[in-house]
Amino acid sequence: MINSDELVATLEYWQLSGIDVLSGDSLEYSGLPVTISARSGGALPTVRNTRESIPTSTPGKQKKTTKSAPTAKPVSVLKSSAEEPLIPFVEHKDRPQQLEKLQAITASCTRCELHLTRKQAVFGVGSPTAPVVFVGEGPGAEEDRLGEPFVGDSGKLLDKMFHAIGFSRQDIYIANVVKCRPPGNRNPLPAEVALCQNYLIDQLQIIRPKAIFCLGKFALLCLLGYDGPVGKARKSSFSWRGIPVIASFHPAYYLRTPSKKSAGWQDLLKLQKLLKEQEK
Repeated sequence: MINSDELVATLEYWQLSGIDVLSGDSLEYSGLPVTISARSGGALPTVRNTRESIPTSTPGKQKKTTKSAPTAKPVSVLKSSAEEPLIPFVEHKDRPQQLEKLQAITASCTRCELHLTRKQAVFGVGSPTAPVVFVGEGPGAEEDRLGEPFVGDSGKLLDKMFHAIGFSRQDIYIANVVKCRPPGNRNPLPAEVALCQNYLIDQLQIIRPKAIFCLGKFALLCLLGYDGPVGKARKSSFSWRGIPVIASFHPAYYLRTPSKKSAGWQDLLKLQKLLKEQEK
């Protein structure tokens, strides 16, 4: 179920992205089923409450009672981009310049309201020819201040994870699903992820790594459209446009639950094995 802010953001996303909304499409809003009426002339679709009053018989007089329509399944604005083709191969020598151009576009992005509260967009860091891209959720306060992903406590833990399998930040690439910090470090809204995800997709297409390491549920949702438990995803095999994807927990999860750090190590060993097999 989505709240009023998410509802407005979702409808704005539909308008900005050119997605057609058909009459009868439904959202669940604050516990009330609502129906989307088809838009016209580029205007936002209208939303009406589908809860209706149905008269029932009572002794002596007619009395109205409220009967709820069946709860509508929320409409997701996010779809998997995993099955689409990769862009033509970008030569190694051209990748730094391509990433710089994309970073400049990201720095001035105003697609969603997160730009109103950011200090700066946090694009990504690492090698343009990295064998693996680690994908997190979004910048926190320190990342927003310094302009680099994963520099807080989660970042320090992530650095230790890299080193454990022989990597440094210079060897790999780190990016986030959303490039601007959500206020108060809240989770990014689905519409915010949808409006920002093309930047991540372009980063991955330019770098074209041998593996993608998803740190938490928002990376899985953004790239694969997967919205199930991360623990279940860890036991499954995924690929994004032919590139193997490893599902893992976000480092912040291990800071909250130190007893689960062994899961992160298992995922890193899986990555290490995958990369070694690809070298053969």
